[in-house]
Amino acid sequence: MLRSMYSGISGLRNFQTKLDVIGNNIANVNTYGFKKGRVIFKDLISQTVAGASGGNDSRGGVNPKQVGLGSQISAIDTIHTGGSTQFTGNTLDLAIAGDGFFQVGEMDGTGVGATLGNIQYTRAGNFYMDKSGYLVDASGKYLVGVEGSGTYASATADDTIAPPTIADPPVYTQILIPTTAQSMSVAQDGAVSFVDEDGFLRYAGHLVMAKFPNPGGMQKVGGNYFQQSPNSGEKVVNIPTQGGIGDVESGFLEMSNVDLAEEFTEMIVAQRGFQANTRIITTSDEILQELVNLKR
Repeated sequence: MLRSMYSGISGLRNFQTKLDVIGNNIANVNTYGFKKGRVIFKDLISQTVAGASGGNDSRGGVNPKQVGLGSQISAIDTIHTGGSTQFTGNTLDLAIAGDGFFQVGEMDGTGVGATLGNIQYTRAGNFYMDKSGYLVDASGKYLVGVEGSGTYASATADDTIAPPTIADPPVYTQILIPTTAQSMSVAQDGAVSFVDEDGFLRYAGHLVMAKFPNPGGMQKVGGNYFQQSPNSGEKVVNIPTQGGIGDVESGFLEMSNVDLAEEFTEMIVAQRGFQANTRIITTSDEILQELVNLKR
């Protein structure tokens, strides 16, 4: 068979994958905190027909003669640029202005010894209160926090909320807002406070977020969640505004970073590339047909 036919088949396979990624990007154009994907191609091995030779006193050198055997997927990147920020006015809608991920987890065990485990990471900041007053995400996973050292004694006190000291390893806690609270707020540094039924301002805890040396190496696991991978590096845990982690903006949500104009342009490029590779296969088939018809 002709090598060009197999090269065309490899091109078809790659452009199908590119269209799959583009389709997923467009499907998630309105998904909060979604990070788009990008497909990178590279060539396959090249068959050497004749090697290179160096020059001598009488002649110059000769370049190698090689025939490429197609293309393959080099990488499918996750682009972690920030998405646009949408104002909602809802206190528990949180957007990250800068780097970092919210941490969410599940309770490991019950009773006094229960801890937060199965930690996953997300940029989607739509959080809620469950029936007990714990802050959770749309899937019911607890928003991860740590206890701080400051507290408000009354509504008129001048006490400040001191940033908590992050232990190593950190000790995660749930964040609880009493169901009798009159109102609540989330500061830019992640401090969560509320006004109790008596009008006193109380401190509920501090959000604690994670940052990775290589966020592009994190693995998507569905549901707007990422998880750590061997190539993402070890996470750095801190409260917002510290350790290179961005601010928390209450009343806002981060939208998807998908650009529809770019995606539709890439779709056209992928479609034309697919068509060109089908033409290679068709032309190669016509040549084979001519060879078969040599003997009649």
